[in-house]
Amino acid sequence: MDLLNCRRRPCREVIIDGRVKIGANNPIVVQSMTSTSTTDEDASIAQIERIAAAGAELVRLTAQGVREAEAMGRMRSRVSVPLVADIHFNPNAAMAAADAVQKVRINPGNFVRPGADIASALKPLLDKLRCNGAALRIGVNHGSLSPEIMEKYGDTPAGMVESAMQYLRICADEGFDNVVVSIKASNTVVMVQTVRLLAETMKNEGLQYPLHLGVTEAGDGEDGRVKSAVGIGTLLYQGIGDTIRVSLSEDPEREVPVARALLAHIARAQEAPAFTVNYAPGYNSIAPERIESIAVGNVGGGQLPVIMGLDPIEGKTVEVTTKEAVDRVFDHDEIIVLTSDHQNRVGDLQATHHYLLRQGVNNPVVMSLSYDPADPDLSLKAAADFGTLLLNGHADGIQIVAPGVDTNSLALNILQAARLRISKTEFISCPSCGRTMFDLQSTLRTIKEATGHLKGLKIGVMGCIVNGPGEMADADYGYVGAGVGNVSLYRRRECVLKNIPQEEALDRLIELIKADGQWVDPC
Repeated sequence: MDLLNCRRRPCREVIIDGRVKIGANNPIVVQSMTSTSTTDEDASIAQIERIAAAGAELVRLTAQGVREAEAMGRMRSRVSVPLVADIHFNPNAAMAAADAVQKVRINPGNFVRPGADIASALKPLLDKLRCNGAALRIGVNHGSLSPEIMEKYGDTPAGMVESAMQYLRICADEGFDNVVVSIKASNTVVMVQTVRLLAETMKNEGLQYPLHLGVTEAGDGEDGRVKSAVGIGTLLYQGIGDTIRVSLSEDPEREVPVARALLAHIARAQEAPAFTVNYAPGYNSIAPERIESIAVGNVGGGQLPVIMGLDPIEGKTVEVTTKEAVDRVFDHDEIIVLTSDHQNRVGDLQATHHYLLRQGVNNPVVMSLSYDPADPDLSLKAAADFGTLLLNGHADGIQIVAPGVDTNSLALNILQAARLRISKTEFISCPSCGRTMFDLQSTLRTIKEATGHLKGLKIGVMGCIVNGPGEMADADYGYVGAGVGNVSLYRRRECVLKNIPQEEALDRLIELIKADGQWVDPC
């Protein structure tokens, strides 16, 4: 698997409504999802058009039942972009949606009842989609795998991939090729490893379906943007991804410019000359681990990644470009600060590090990249660049050079998004949709204000139970919409307080954290 170059992964073309082309050599498609009630057709249409005006080419709406699917059918002729119906738990809604819209998304984790035959349930839907010229997305979520998959695999990358492959094999057997597939998680490490494993598994089985990318429940503000760029950017940098959605707990039209800026940044590297892929011995390109290095002072040797400019460095640093590094002899007491001016800087840094490792140079390496301080997309670009290096195992430290910019807090955000250094509370929050049981944006702000000082805790804020308890499985605490005006509170996967009034929920959450000895008063 090539992690150094941005050459697009070969796949077939899926055409939506005769006008949106996903996969093959087509530009990567950007999409988003409404947060309105699907049955409020005027509000949904208005939001769809705002999303389209922002630059999205597909818009997804939730369809809890047949009524919502039929509402989407009435909207179809009144909007400027194709519509995608998002289905959970309800095959009847999927069948109705196949008559109503141009694409249907189903979740293998809840499309059929436990123990039911998948093929028997899926084939009628494929027949109807084929008849109507509509497409299918098989969308696996880390948080909602089927009981059978959980029993056999747990919520592992292998289990998520098998969940998708069960459905893809049926599509292949039925000759239904108008399929896009996605695997999403809120944990960027899990998301990246799982998508890579899926791409490799499809390749080995002769399947070439387009891939949709997204980091689900990424959050809002810079945190959500950084986390999305780390996960999506890492895969785009290796040529994986045919359509993307940046999922933010904000108005959906705000997601689209972020996706567009991320794609524009990666496109420059895609045009660069290719590197020869020659990894260091033992390197796992699907699930890379942090590359082992010797310790020099407080850098390397498995210690927490350092941030140049924030952490005092206890050792001798040697700053070199990638060109200089291949001609230099390094002493064992030197920390290599490596930078690049290549068109594909991220690929160049990785290729050089692999070269050094093959020569037996296992000194700690700090990756350093410079950015225009006036660039409004600096955070997004740095997150994609350094996120790729970190998730591919390459850095004992990072240095973001942008004079006059607070790059230290950005570096901490990137390291936290890559699950390598925790410096603050992490909030796992969904982007909201028609299923959400409360005003997610204001609720998230309130919870952040009350708990944002709890360094190291992970708190999930989820609008409904579809993916909530599962996607926040690695969160310490969860705040999940359980019904209109009601919230359930979780300690990891365990629901400890069910259906309590929302006006009491934050206080009860704080009481729960205090009872567990995890609370500290804010400074």
